[in-house]
Amino acid sequence: MSSTQVAGADRLPFKTKLAFGLGSGAETIALYTVSQFAMLYYNQVLGLPGHLAGLAVSASLILDGLSDPVVGSLSDRTRSKWGRRHLYMFWAPIPIVLSFIAIFNPPDGLSQGALFAWFMLTVILLRQAMTFYHTPHLALGGELSRDYTERSKVMSYNSFFAWAGGAATSWIALSYFFVDTPEYPRGLLNPEPYAPYSLVMGAVALAVLFGSAWFTRDRIPLLPKPPPEQPGWTPFEFFKDVGKAFRNRNYVWLLVGYFFLSVMIGLRQTLHLYVNTFYWELGSEQIRWFVIGSFAGYFTAFVVAARLHGRFDKRLTMIVACILYAVIPGLPVVLGGMGILTPETPGLLAILIAIAALGYGAVSVLSISVMSALADIADQNELRFGLRQEGVLYSTRALFAKVDQAVGAFIGGLVLTIIAFPTKAKPGLVPDEIVWNLALWDGVIGGVPGLLAALFYAKYGINRQSYEATKAALAARRPTAAVAAAAVQGAEDAPEPLGGGGTPPQAPPRPAE
Repeated sequence: MSSTQVAGADRLPFKTKLAFGLGSGAETIALYTVSQFAMLYYNQVLGLPGHLAGLAVSASLILDGLSDPVVGSLSDRTRSKWGRRHLYMFWAPIPIVLSFIAIFNPPDGLSQGALFAWFMLTVILLRQAMTFYHTPHLALGGELSRDYTERSKVMSYNSFFAWAGGAATSWIALSYFFVDTPEYPRGLLNPEPYAPYSLVMGAVALAVLFGSAWFTRDRIPLLPKPPPEQPGWTPFEFFKDVGKAFRNRNYVWLLVGYFFLSVMIGLRQTLHLYVNTFYWELGSEQIRWFVIGSFAGYFTAFVVAARLHGRFDKRLTMIVACILYAVIPGLPVVLGGMGILTPETPGLLAILIAIAALGYGAVSVLSISVMSALADIADQNELRFGLRQEGVLYSTRALFAKVDQAVGAFIGGLVLTIIAFPTKAKPGLVPDEIVWNLALWDGVIGGVPGLLAALFYAKYGINRQSYEATKAALAARRPTAAVAAAAVQGAEDAPEPLGGGGTPPQAPPRPAE
């Protein structure tokens, strides 16, 4: 088999990458809505204290994170006519959507304790159901291609459509549901639109989640399968799987870096909407225009990430992107503290959007880089242990992300209590000191964990040369799999309209750890 055939087999048709990416968009519709709107809804609209609302979100994240590696290991070892991943991707959407709708439709007349219990229970159910879709879906992205830069393209689709789901959710919510009215000058504080909004977005998520599973099912025969000698899932095998993952030092460094990064993300996700509403005094119809900045950032990352990996490799790309993402979102608050930016500054919205675009671009490049690097780690572990562990690798990372974001979300809710931020507050009537403390936590203090994350990403040790050596060793071990992969129809290798590229170099003579 020629090297040209191998390279062709590692390329993916545009429709496969598109269908995979759309699944990420649907996941974001549900999770973005909860992370961005549910906290505000229960705290400011329904009157649940901030620390209780933050505790509910944190509990759901921790329990969800604990189940992630279990589902990842289960899908790694699953044998079915739908392969390892699609079996779960087909049945999970229905419970996802039912629990999503329940979050924004609590029964009337609940006491504070019952309201807290309802919020916590429904968010837990949503995240548990999402685990059975998200974990196999993400693992699917890691195994669709064995090419160093092609898998970066796959994760570019994942990142871009994850943004698109969040951006579309925000735009639809703020344009058609939570519009400003004379009674509610800040539309997100209006209780009436939350129920119809959840029904509409739940239906959209259901259709797209099923669509992603359906239109990637043709890849099932070409995907890795559990070795015949590999036993089925048991608790003992699960702990063995996790132990093998943690024996890879590159994986450990990525997890530690992500620990600090996720704390930053969780804190900022909790506070950012408050800052835009109460510090910058933006209305819902103004906040929706941040979609322009996020589009500019994520689209740029979609186009350039794979090219950056081809020119600078993934490690350096991760370090620089992480530092930028830690620093850039805090710039408006720094400028506000210097008196350069105020709510009355001409063109304030455009300035905030432009700065946000830089931050969105940095975090998207970082996400693509890490997700692609995890697929490279899966190759290392296959060479070392004889089995592929995309499910365990991606899901254990998700565990760290959710536990850390839970910590960040809890800190965010705690910050609201510590700074004495009032419930059912009205923009312009909150004391200046409280508003400034809110912005300081979101913009400046919140960036410190991100800088610590960059130090650990710097310890990641896989580069293109060591990856190509691992790939060559694996190809020598499984010639029959290489022949099967080469049979992928050449017609599917049509030019794609978006995304980066790169030319794979010749493999070095021996694999590196």
